[in-house]
Amino acid sequence: MLADMSVDEAEVAAQPRRRRGPGGRFLGILVAVIVLLFGVPWATLVWSGNAWPAPVFVAGTVLFVLAAAAFPVLMFRGHGRHDDVSARIADTTLGVVWVLFTWSVLGQLAGLVLLAAGVDGPARSRIVAAAVLVISVVLLIWGYTEAMRVSRVRRVDVVIPRLGAALDGLKVVLITDTHYGPIDRARWSQGVTEVINSLDADIVAHTGDIADGEVHQRRAMAAPLGDIRAKLARVYVTGNHEYMSGAQGWVEHMSSLGWDALHNRHLVVSRGDDSLVVAGVDDRTAAGSGVPGHHMDHEAALAGADPALPVLLLAHQPQQVTGAVAHGIDLQLSGHTHGGQMWPFHYLVRTDQPVLQGLSRHSERTQMYTSRGTGFWGPPFRIFAPSEITLLTLRTAA
Repeated sequence: MLADMSVDEAEVAAQPRRRRGPGGRFLGILVAVIVLLFGVPWATLVWSGNAWPAPVFVAGTVLFVLAAAAFPVLMFRGHGRHDDVSARIADTTLGVVWVLFTWSVLGQLAGLVLLAAGVDGPARSRIVAAAVLVISVVLLIWGYTEAMRVSRVRRVDVVIPRLGAALDGLKVVLITDTHYGPIDRARWSQGVTEVINSLDADIVAHTGDIADGEVHQRRAMAAPLGDIRAKLARVYVTGNHEYMSGAQGWVEHMSSLGWDALHNRHLVVSRGDDSLVVAGVDDRTAAGSGVPGHHMDHEAALAGADPALPVLLLAHQPQQVTGAVAHGIDLQLSGHTHGGQMWPFHYLVRTDQPVLQGLSRHSERTQMYTSRGTGFWGPPFRIFAPSEITLLTLRTAA
C-alpha cells in the first residue's frame, strides 16, 4: 500500500493540474485494494473459464460483491466506532479473503503449468478452483486453531558477555502483542498466565500492544496479568496500538496490577553480588500520538544507570534497535511483527522492520530478540507464524 502511494504521488507531481486531495487519493487506493482482494478470488473461483452453470455463477458473483461492499463499512464501524460485532466480522472477512487472494494468485500460476501440460478448460479452471478452495479452507481452519490456542513456549539461550556470574541462568519470560480485542479471550489470557507461572521466571516482560480498546473495554481479558508471578520484576512498555487505545490509561492500569511500567525509565534487579539494568522506552509512534509526555527517549530511560552494568531494554518495535545500538544496550526485547501472522504477509513486514522474528545481532555488543507475539491482531488466524511465550535464559558464556 505504501508503494502504491509513492507511485501515486509521483504521478501527481508529474501532472499537477490533475492533483487530487488526500481524501481522494486514499479512496482510490482503498477501492483498488478491495477490487484486487475480492476480484482475484472471484475470477479464480467463479469466472475464469470455469463455465459453471448460470445459477452458480450468479450466486458466486453476488456473494463476492456483497462481501466487498460490506467490508469497508464493517471495518469502519468495528475499528472506527469500536463496535466489536462489526470488528469481528470485518477482521474474519479480511483473513478469509487474504488467504483466498494468496492462493488464487498461486492457483493462476498453477493453471499456466496445467495449460502447458495440455489440460484444456473448463477442466483446467475447475481443477485450479477446487485446489484453491480446498487449500484455503484447510489453512483457515488450521490458522484459526493456531490463533486461538494458548501459545507454546519457545526456549532460547542468550549469551551476554557483560552479565555477572551470579545472574547466569536468569530466566526472562517475554510476552507481547496480546491484543485483547473484539473476540473475548479471557480464558485464553488465564491460560497464558498459568503457562508463565509454570516457568518460574525471574523477570516477566510485556513489550506492548496489550489491547485494541480502552481499559474499561478490555479489563476482564487483562485481569489475569495481575496473577503473573516473577521473582524480581514484572515490566511493561507501550506498543503502537496503545496509542490508539488510551496509552496512559494502560500504563496506569498495568501499574495498578503490580507491573512496573517502564515509561522511558529503568529499574535495577540484583541476584547475589551482580545486577542488571532493565529499561524501557515508549513506542516509536508515541511522539506523534498527541499523548502528553509520551515519546521514545533512550537517554531518559538510562539516566542514572551505572554504565558498567549490562542493560536489558524493552522496546516494542524491532526498528527501535538503532537507538539500542547507539546507547550500548546488551539485549533488546521486541514484538510487533507477529512473525508475519498470515503468510505471505511477512514479506510486507520485512519492508518496515529489520527482523521478522528470533535472536539477531546488531553490533558487537547489541543483540535483539523479536517475538512472533503471544496473541494476534485483526484476523483470528495464524498461518505459518505460530504464537509464542518466550523463555529467554541469560548466560554469561556459551
